[in-house]
Amino acid sequence: MTQLGMGMMRLPLLVENDFKNIDYEQVNQMVDAYMEAGFNHFDTAYVYHEGIGEEVFRKTVVERYPRDSFKIATKLPLFVITEESQLEPIFNEQLENCGVEYFDYYMLHNVSGFTENAWKNVDLYSFIQKKKEEGYIKHIGISTHGNAEFLEEILITHPELEFVLLQINYLDWEDEGLESRKCLEVAKKYDKSVMIMEPYKGGFLADVPEKAEKLMKNYQPDRSIVSWAMRFVANLDVCVVLTGASSIDQLKNNIEEFKNADPLNDEEFKILEEVSDIINTSITVNCTKCRYCVDECGQEIDIAKVFDLYNKHKLIDIQGWSQYGNAYLNYTKLPNTGLASECIECGLCVEECPQQINIPDVLKDVAETFETEVYGFTK
Repeated sequence: MTQLGMGMMRLPLLVENDFKNIDYEQVNQMVDAYMEAGFNHFDTAYVYHEGIGEEVFRKTVVERYPRDSFKIATKLPLFVITEESQLEPIFNEQLENCGVEYFDYYMLHNVSGFTENAWKNVDLYSFIQKKKEEGYIKHIGISTHGNAEFLEEILITHPELEFVLLQINYLDWEDEGLESRKCLEVAKKYDKSVMIMEPYKGGFLADVPEKAEKLMKNYQPDRSIVSWAMRFVANLDVCVVLTGASSIDQLKNNIEEFKNADPLNDEEFKILEEVSDIINTSITVNCTKCRYCVDECGQEIDIAKVFDLYNKHKLIDIQGWSQYGNAYLNYTKLPNTGLASECIECGLCVEECPQQINIPDVLKDVAETFETEVYGFTK
């Protein structure tokens, strides 16, 4: 039976843009509401919230609930792995961060071309298998944004893997790069359990273009826009659908949508195909706001934030001033934030991007759009 998972990658903050300044009181409320709804699967990672994500999980869940009442999934940070000697210390640090004696689910994080230096040069698979045999892990798996061929090669080479975490939503279902449908079919072919991440694609599917929204509302006036995305994933043959939430209201909405996620009919599937076509022709940057790129930016550019503002500005399709350009100006006034124009094109962000976005090129467009006299910028 599919469970709704609580992803802890985009938690509420007390101070905008300060991702270590967690609103613990609200996160506690979210955890309580989630558990009271009958769910217990939490997902975090070593790198979330600039390195304190696992600690937040410990403080809001482990220190407030008995160990047998929840399940925890976390991930080995391949981004920082260069040699085998790092594995044991990082794993032990993660156990301490989370405040647990074992992990229910443990993944190699983002196995892809971006992390190949780790998985090609260090025997990660033997390490997590050993930790499972020692009782520190119940189930081992991987998260990946790779295509179907890449995933199949991994599952053939490593039959010991028990599950995979895949990016699946109706927009990526037939995407030629991500191949969500084909990846799910490959996982099932090798009898692996599947967990889903990004069912709303970083919020894109909660705020679709007006033309797409009209299609949905004309057919189902009483349904929310996100209900279509949730119904699409909740009825697939998967064990967990992870949703992130940045507020208690978002979390409660996720719970409500999941509990009311009856299957789509044939006509609704056809509508989603039309919606996908509209979004794909409207969207400018395919960013899911995972923030992996932000952690690598030496210029302190909040790439995820400025891309979100840029996308929204492009969707309303106006020349000159917009509220999103004004929001960009406000962003530049925050401490320790870099302008899009300050990108030095080092390429480190591109290496970390699961969506394969040419980030420096897009940042140039962002700067040309927002850093103008209209918003008070001078050349």
